[in-house]
Amino acid sequence: MGTEIKTWQIVDGKLVDINTSLRDQGRTEPYDLEPWLESNPEIIGTDILIIGRQVMTKSGPIDLLGVDRAGNTVIIEIKRAELPRETLAQAIDYASDVAEWTVDRLGEICADYTKKTFEEAFNEVFQDADLENININSTQRIVLVGFSIEASLERMIEWLSNSYGVNLNAIILSYVKTKGGEELLTKTTVISEEMEQDRRKKQKKFEIPMSDEAGTHSPSTLKQHLLDYLSRDRVTNQRMRDILFPALLKTKTITRDQLKKAFIDFDSKYDESKIGYFLSLVSSQLGMTKNDFLRQVVAYEYPRHHWEKDNFSIREQYRDLVKEVLAELSKK
Repeated sequence: MGTEIKTWQIVDGKLVDINTSLRDQGRTEPYDLEPWLESNPEIIGTDILIIGRQVMTKSGPIDLLGVDRAGNTVIIEIKRAELPRETLAQAIDYASDVAEWTVDRLGEICADYTKKTFEEAFNEVFQDADLENININSTQRIVLVGFSIEASLERMIEWLSNSYGVNLNAIILSYVKTKGGEELLTKTTVISEEMEQDRRKKQKKFEIPMSDEAGTHSPSTLKQHLLDYLSRDRVTNQRMRDILFPALLKTKTITRDQLKKAFIDFDSKYDESKIGYFLSLVSSQLGMTKNDFLRQVVAYEYPRHHWEKDNFSIREQYRDLVKEVLAELSKK
């Protein structure tokens, strides 16, 4: 059999078997267990920010969706009884869909759930992390939560984790209601937290290479890079095409605050509380080493903080080139 936890209470010097379950006590998975776990994610892991609950994927809803300090998404699947081996296939199915999600989509999920931007929620929990240098959703973690586990599933988790380094674990809970009416929740894990932490320390942390160095492309190559980049069907690329570059063409220099206003002027339906996050995504794109062609065209400064770009401008020699690019894109 797989892992199962038994609990006894000491009453009058004797061990009394406590055999309780969520179902016996009228507790349910979505209305009781999920809120307990989301109220204190440390029972799932010490470095997880919950950004969504019952998040819909192509194959069904994820019970809880989180993000860890390294920017990895965490798929949390909860069962109020035994974890069958089929749970792993279900969670992998969810993870395969989440792997394709953009930062913008995760931001929308986070805003709906936390009422905060992704940037605000992340920085509030991981205060020493530099969000602009983290590759969000580069890897997916899976955490299965239940009250016992099939031996075959436990064996698969240990094999995938130990042999292939798959970010996968199962947490086995024990719900106890004592004779006095107190409710207790304890846990054990298939892969110990110490082993998980050691494994993550050994793993090479992936950070996006960043730079402030401008590119040196020829005008024809530069134009093609801009056309390719600004025509991509990605939200941040489109915002740079429709908001950033047009705003920069209207003035010599534009501040971060003025750029926020440009977002609202472009679409009055934008939530002002989210504009700062949108700008962080734009700033991150400008700073990626691979996007040196953007920095060849767009200049910026760090007047207030070493991590916050401001005072954006189009370099004078490329203003006509940017106009040509935007004109060609508008015809498409």
